[in-house]
Amino acid sequence: MSDSPISSRTTPTASRTFTPAAGLQIHPFDAPLGAEVFGLDLSQPLDDADFARIRQAHLDHHVLVFRDQRITPDQHIAFSRRFGPLQIHVLKQFQLARHEEILVVSNIIENGAPIGLGDAGHFWHSDLSYKETPSLGSLLHAQELPEEGGDTLFSNMHLLWDTLPAHLRRAVEGRRAEHTYLAKYAELQRRNPWRPNLSAEQIAEVKPVIHPVVRVHPETGRRALFVSEHFTTRIVDLPEDESRALLDELFSYVAQPANVYRHQWQPHDLVFWDNRSVQHLAAGCPDSMRRKLYRTTVEGDAPF
Repeated sequence: MSDSPISSRTTPTASRTFTPAAGLQIHPFDAPLGAEVFGLDLSQPLDDADFARIRQAHLDHHVLVFRDQRITPDQHIAFSRRFGPLQIHVLKQFQLARHEEILVVSNIIENGAPIGLGDAGHFWHSDLSYKETPSLGSLLHAQELPEEGGDTLFSNMHLLWDTLPAHLRRAVEGRRAEHTYLAKYAELQRRNPWRPNLSAEQIAEVKPVIHPVVRVHPETGRRALFVSEHFTTRIVDLPEDESRALLDELFSYVAQPANVYRHQWQPHDLVFWDNRSVQHLAAGCPDSMRRKLYRTTVEGDAPF
């Protein structure tokens, strides 16, 4: 995993002091995005009223943090499915046994082989933007955490778009871009000898797709930048040099601290983010320290 381009910062806390009380509470972070959810045990059935509040909070804050969730993989999957059908990652060799909906994100090597995808999140990205129907959101549940590092950074793409210089907004209005899972794959294989070769069947699952450079959130109507350094290769109908220069300039705004919440993981955290609203990056940890998380991914819809 990579070192973060943003210096380490303390995880934002809730924006006001409070005494936890019975019942669901949602406390926004003092940050450009994100909120912490209190009073909810996801190992227990979630009633429709509380689910509606969680769903709305997800739209409002883009990243939700549920602390100390001691849930099973089946409970993780069941909660995720409340938001929509689940997508299966192309690297099926890293599925959790008997739970194909869960991708194991881990740097752990057992019996000479990786148990999960160790370099997930090496570049800023939105999950599965390389699919015709990219992800609505991802839910990542901590299993083993390193003593150092391992943070995840989230950047608010609505805020980025709202504050983007006028000349860049004009340059991308109405334009489309190509996304492909293979964009950085060879580079990642050079960095990480454990990243597997893809079969012909896997490559066929991730054919390049074209999406708007700026997408409209289907539920809130807010606009967001929808190109990333990991999966976006070019802007359609621009010369290659102009496309590269424009993309590089756009990418430079993603990591700006004014747009970013840095999540410092605690044991049993479950973090649920909106891939239509944010990009994220894994900050990395020492290779000698074990890190393992379970991820589900909720299917979204075609960007417009």
